[in-house]
Amino acid sequence: MEKDEKIKEQPEKIVKSADEKSVGNGDELVIEIKNLKKGFGSKEILKNINLTLKRGENLVVLGRSGSGKSVTIKCIVGLLTQDEGECKVFGDEVSEMDSVQLKELRTKVGFLFQSGALYDSMSVRDNLEFPLIRVLKQHDQAELDQGVNDVLESVGLADAIDKMPSDLSGGMRKRIGLARTLIVKPEIMLYDEPTTGLDPITSREISELILQMQKKYKTSSIIITHDMECAQITADRILVLQDGEYVAEGTYQELEKSESEFVRSFFK
Repeated sequence: MEKDEKIKEQPEKIVKSADEKSVGNGDELVIEIKNLKKGFGSKEILKNINLTLKRGENLVVLGRSGSGKSVTIKCIVGLLTQDEGECKVFGDEVSEMDSVQLKELRTKVGFLFQSGALYDSMSVRDNLEFPLIRVLKQHDQAELDQGVNDVLESVGLADAIDKMPSDLSGGMRKRIGLARTLIVKPEIMLYDEPTTGLDPITSREISELILQMQKKYKTSSIIITHDMECAQITADRILVLQDGEYVAEGTYQELEKSESEFVRSFFK
């Protein structure tokens, strides 16, 4: 396909507003994706994805359900391999990593699944100790207690330490899932629909918590969502996905005034 036929692949470039929330560290890139394509069988999901994430930045990806929003972040952690293009994290191509390198990468990149992915047979304490023991190889009980208590304080659930997942509300499970991901101090956080299935008040609390964790732990984050309040609260920058391509880029306030009817449809 020639360049003059690929206008749609170029995101809508918009100058960032002066009151942007970003706590990013200059232009240092922690993720760089170029011309990424991914399909399943004959179905092309991602057609030509270009994405960068700066250190300390919250990047929100908006898109309709089933549009392939989660495919990109699965490529970032090596759960999927792209068909074409580049997917670099901290400057290294993920698709070329062996199992040892992927394991090391996943200690630096936290992935918060929609369900929270807690172990139902373990208490909150055991769920949080598990990555400290398994990933960081910590075995000193005083260190384990300190790590668990600190992260539970961060998400406002210190009193839930001895509860079982079945005793937690949906919002509490999300918070504990976030705590378990943050406890190993990842440099990058990937959030897959973090507010799905939650009531509006709890969704807002989770969104505000994501923003607090960005500031406290200096994480760089990609947030996959179709929750516009979550996007408004958390985003330093937003990408809009349509038919396997990013068609717009900017802040919440900028995209709200976009000339594209498709982009504006998210803000109605």
